[in-house]
Amino acid sequence: MLSALTFLTVLGRSAPPDRRTFRWFPVVGAGLGAAVGGVHLGVHRLWPPLVAGIVVVAVDLILTGALHLDGLADSADGLLVHADRPRRLALMAEPGIGVFALAAGGVVLLARWALLTDPDIELLSLVALWAVSRTLAASVPAFVRYARRGGLAEPFLSGARHWLLAWLAPAGAGLFLLEGAHGPIALGVAVATGALIAAVAHRRLGGFTGDVLGAVIMLSETAALLTLVASP
Repeated sequence: MLSALTFLTVLGRSAPPDRRTFRWFPVVGAGLGAAVGGVHLGVHRLWPPLVAGIVVVAVDLILTGALHLDGLADSADGLLVHADRPRRLALMAEPGIGVFALAAGGVVLLARWALLTDPDIELLSLVALWAVSRTLAASVPAFVRYARRGGLAEPFLSGARHWLLAWLAPAGAGLFLLEGAHGPIALGVAVATGALIAAVAHRRLGGFTGDVLGAVIMLSETAALLTLVASP
């Protein structure tokens, strides 16, 4: 668990990833969701919604070290540019960011801020969604091959298992109890979003990278939140 905590957050002591790391992704995701949900609940009692939303987004970025946002930005540069596979992978490995990264990162951050200004989102719903997004990321390597050698995710690829998706069942049940019909729909949207990103990466990169996993987390969460706050 320590390696998953270190990999996904700024917490914990340094621990190299191993084949068991993926198994703890849902648990660490649930913990992050609880932290973000607790902040969301508290700040909406202290400040107006627009300010509260900024604080929640900032806390989420701080806890994760903006790792997933960085993955989204790099994935946007690699997946959206018109280039061959080697060039796409090279762009994703570069330290700088391009216009696709700026656009994708900006839009997603703005969307998350707007969504998290809603004070009616349940704390436990955020716990479930943050666990779901990490479950999806941990499951990608069970279906899609790794696109490069020597990357961040390579040491623990053997830990990916299809059974990780079993975490989606209790998450879906919990979301239904908390959010009604919107809950399972949000779960389905999250799964579809993660699957779409993995499919695009498979087609354009020949597989996934660590950055793609970050994009899966950020975009599946955001898409699910969009569904939750939609008007009945």
